[in-house]
Amino acid sequence: MDMKDIIRQQVTQNPVVLYMKGTPDAPMCGFSAAAVQILEALGVDEVATVNVLEDADIRQGIKDYSSWPTIPQLYVKGEFVGGADIMREMYQSGELQKLFGK
Repeated sequence: MDMKDIIRQQVTQNPVVLYMKGTPDAPMCGFSAAAVQILEALGVDEVATVNVLEDADIRQGIKDYSSWPTIPQLYVKGEFVGGADIMREMYQSGELQKLFGK
């Protein structure tokens, strides 16, 4: 299985996936911390997280998969939502709440 297949499997078999630097308990960058805080504020507790710092292939593979150059990246129901800045904008506008049915 190539990296694209592994990532496709991760984003389709989990309702919510956050590719991030570090873990929710110990984020390794401010953007990843912000993404976790937004999901927590929404009360989204079923989040599969992938620490891209543990695997260089995943770290590059997710950027190729989404054609998005930065981490974190949020996927909901197999669809790419965006990074921390987009999540913040969607949260402030109420769009992210609608996406999660909140």
